Amino acid sequence: MQRDAIRGKVQTVCGPVAPEAIGPTLMHEHLVCDIRPPHLKTCGCDWGPVTLENVWAINYGELEHAPSYVLDVPEVMVEEVKAMRDAGGSAIVELSNGGLSPAPKQLRDISERTGVHVVMGCGHYVEEHQDPANHGRSVEDFAEEMRVQVQEGAWGTGIRAGIIGEIGCQAPWTELERRVMRGAILAQGETGATINVHPGRHPDQPQEVADFIAAAGGDPTRTVISHIDRTLFDDDRLLRLADSGCVLEFDLFGHESSYYAFDLTVDMPNDAQRLALIRTLIDHGHLERVLISHDICVLTRLIRFGGHGYGHIFRNVLPIMRRRGFTEAEIDTILVDNPRRLLTFV
Repeated sequence: MQRDAIRGKVQTVCGPVAPEAIGPTLMHEHLVCDIRPPHLKTCGCDWGPVTLENVWAINYGELEHAPSYVLDVPEVMVEEVKAMRDAGGSAIVELSNGGLSPAPKQLRDISERTGVHVVMGCGHYVEEHQDPANHGRSVEDFAEEMRVQVQEGAWGTGIRAGIIGEIGCQAPWTELERRVMRGAILAQGETGATINVHPGRHPDQPQEVADFIAAAGGDPTRTVISHIDRTLFDDDRLLRLADSGCVLEFDLFGHESSYYAFDLTVDMPNDAQRLALIRTLIDHGHLERVLISHDICVLTRLIRFGGHGYGHIFRNVLPIMRRRGFTEAEIDTILVDNPRRLLTFV
């Protein structure tokens, strides 16, 4: 499929659709993935299942539990996605790319069985999850891989990606990750797709990536910086990043504990605090640069295993937004208009 054939459309795992077909959208989720840290993939330990007795210990970092990092039960995922649909959701952007065991055929099956549009990402996650063979690859090779994933088919299938990402970065940013990002920028130029970025956990790293993309010829207005709510906590950095033209994604809704396993110096905000940051952006004219989602990538955040599930924003967050004075137009912009614009190929 050439660029002109997809221009003006949204590319789902079931094929292209008109942007108007996409309603309220979660822009950063995982439905089928393996995000185990490398040391847990080779441990060989027997952790047992997730239960009511251990789910809190897993979520609070008291218990290291490898199976909870793997989403691979199709029947469960179908029911979880149906619950989101019934709560008011229309579409999910699934960003399990290289290094996270992407599964295009399973995503298509989930979409067909639930009636929910699924848009698949492509490219590569952070270096520690990547195939070691990537160290020998060039920028142009990565770019061509992502172009093919968008225009022809991804990971040995004819199922095409509809967004580039989440492209993994760390702080400090590694040389391999920079090469992958340069490849993503070239692929964006060739395909007209949006790029989603997984930034490193230093508060200056989102801006570093945004400046890098702009300097390399990428389109800041079609660049989504994920995980803002675990990375930026001051208005100056928040507004500077928005002023650069990037889209800021608050995608950890449902994390209501201050505990953050990946950086114990960070106090994770709750949903009300996320909304306060979003209100700051809106008050400074940045409504069109806001996205929200959950980034569910572990079993313990699914309803089946005691979590909030993909419908949390629709069931619980939207009522809070209305009580706090968000207008219906603002809510629609964040959940419908912004996703449609970013998922529509140019």
